[in-house]
Amino acid sequence: MSIEVFNRYEKKFIVDQETYETILKLIEDNMELDPYNVKNGFYTISNLYCDTPNDDLIKKSLSKPVYKEKLRLRAYGVPELESKVFLEIKKKYKGLVNKRRTTLLLDEAYAFLASNEIPECKPYQNRQVLKEINFMLNQYDLKPIVYIAYDRQAFFSGDFRLTFDTNIRTRRYDLGLEYGDYGDQLLEEGKWLMEVKAEKTLPMWFVKLLSDHKLYATSFSKYGREYQLHAENLRPSKVLQLVKNEEKNETSNSKIKEMKGEPITCLNPYLPQRQAAR
Repeated sequence: MSIEVFNRYEKKFIVDQETYETILKLIEDNMELDPYNVKNGFYTISNLYCDTPNDDLIKKSLSKPVYKEKLRLRAYGVPELESKVFLEIKKKYKGLVNKRRTTLLLDEAYAFLASNEIPECKPYQNRQVLKEINFMLNQYDLKPIVYIAYDRQAFFSGDFRLTFDTNIRTRRYDLGLEYGDYGDQLLEEGKWLMEVKAEKTLPMWFVKLLSDHKLYATSFSKYGREYQLHAENLRPSKVLQLVKNEEKNETSNSKIKEMKGEPITCLNPYLPQRQAAR
């Protein structure tokens, strides 16, 4: 049975191709490749994010509140209507991420989202999570709003998990997971979203890696970034073209400005940071 409840802290970093390749070499002695990656290389995660007609959940999330929540339908690869998928609530309070999810068949999930009525519980479903999702659906009047998919490479060591996401694509049409994993690119070519996930603290060897390479956490959110572009009435592909045009006007010796911040050691922002090993 798959894990249905997660509690951990998460931090995100945007890295370029060179940094990604460097990190891969540095972690090979300390982390194991996710079994899905061993078998298939990168694996694809596809999602349907739900929101209100006025985008209330993502607007609140972007305002950086102490507490925020999201509801999404998730599949690995491109599912069929009879495939098992996950309906998942993601909550974040003071930096701690809590994920609660249950398994449904894709057509069962669609029926649940459309009716806001709890389906008859099957052996592969978590009834308590179904109740929580039903409450959220009725509280906010949520419906599928945007499709987001990406290719992932994942590593783990104990409770410490490291993921790299690339080829992030989105669409606000054809809102069905079974239709395919196509859409507009969200990140500039050659950029990777790196996420670190752990219950509390990071291993010191990884803290030193972040410090040595001057990597600082960012508040990047896939759905948040997509919504910002949508709100500006610009598709991601158009925005990326604007960015490329601006870069052409820069001098050849210009460098990307470093993000301001401090190296992360403890993922809980409400606990003191440990001094990085030297």
